[in-house]
Amino acid sequence: MELKLRNGDYVPDGVGGLRAVHGQEALLQRILYRLTARRGQFPFCETLGSRLWQLGSLPAAQRQSAAKQFVAEALAEEDVQVRAVALSQNENGTADLRAELDWQGQRLEVMLPMQM
Repeated sequence: MELKLRNGDYVPDGVGGLRAVHGQEALLQRILYRLTARRGQFPFCETLGSRLWQLGSLPAAQRQSAAKQFVAEALAEEDVQVRAVALSQNENGTADLRAELDWQGQRLEVMLPMQM
């Protein structure tokens, strides 16, 4: 069991406690956390997070392959297989990352907006 997060805060259950998440919802919450946290910023858990924030400093030709590598690295401790990662650049200096994952025979898709 994990506690539900929304915008970085725990979600109350309406009766004085906190809402819990289970199964696929808990997995998706952990995945988003791992992809958005900066790898190396947690002194006692150096493998938590991703290096996706570094994509903007790479040449455009290297970003797609680096994105897939960074996603796989961030999710290595989860029970998922990374099938595909697509990075689409927007004109305003942002990008959209789409990751296709397999979890217990189910296909999951994660979308993440990013600053470049």
